[in-house]
Amino acid sequence: MQDYFSMFSFRAVWTPELIIILILFIFLYYRLVYSKAQTEHIESLKTKRLVYFGGALTAVYLGWGGPLYTAGHSIMTFHMAQMVLVYFIAVPLFILSVPPEVWKSILQRFQGRPARIAAHVFHPVTALLLFNALFSIYHLPGVFDYLMQAPIYHDLYQWMLFGAAFLMWWYMLAPVPTTNQLSELKRIAYIFGNGILITPACALIIFAGSPMYETYTNAAVWSNVMAYCLPAGSELPAGLSGTAGGGLQFMQPHTDQQLAGVMMKVMQEFVYVSTIGFVFKQWLSREKQQDGELSISDIPVHPQK
Repeated sequence: MQDYFSMFSFRAVWTPELIIILILFIFLYYRLVYSKAQTEHIESLKTKRLVYFGGALTAVYLGWGGPLYTAGHSIMTFHMAQMVLVYFIAVPLFILSVPPEVWKSILQRFQGRPARIAAHVFHPVTALLLFNALFSIYHLPGVFDYLMQAPIYHDLYQWMLFGAAFLMWWYMLAPVPTTNQLSELKRIAYIFGNGILITPACALIIFAGSPMYETYTNAAVWSNVMAYCLPAGSELPAGLSGTAGGGLQFMQPHTDQQLAGVMMKVMQEFVYVSTIGFVFKQWLSREKQQDGELSISDIPVHPQK
């Protein structure tokens, strides 16, 4: 691994194309969110939301680009780290980076018949089952090895996972209270349900008696995977195509696979427990408001005589 940065080109290691795309997203966020918040004096656009947005972009870059992207094709533990960064960190941070007032204005543009149809299609249970089903199917050995060698289908599948993750996190975080379809107690149960449904995929990876993925064990398959993951015009460094992983692996494939499954489950539990704490905080805040604590809007205004 010490020669990793010297083996591959700057473009292969640091993915400058993704950096450009993320810079465009920064511009869009400034125009559509930050400028709108400043113009309409939205008080909820605090520094923490800008930090959330920066964290989301960083997580997307590390998950879909940068050194982890190439290394994740040789080491499964790094691949799982990519999954955690994109679907369990970037997505919720992005949702939280947008003030509720902005989300409301976006949702208002989709009112009417399409919105009523979407309300039935994009149901909390649908989101729950969709994300966990897509995640589990993705990690079936045959599906995984096929997608890793089919870049177009792999990209489409990743965007499907991203969309399903967005819907799932939307119901867990409830960024717009007026459109929240689940009570706080149901949201906590919803989070527990997500943790249960993702367990079989992690258990399959952890407790398999041998390495399951040819991407990490078959030299010919690995060479094909790397040929697709490298930028157009780039060639696999000489001497790496003879063994699976190109000699970049620092542990046995079976151990790597088990560690990947354990890391995914542990990180997923950590994120979900943190989310439960977030929901509890929202719950307590709402209860305090309902208990009769006065806000500025509750103070009567007496006309001057």
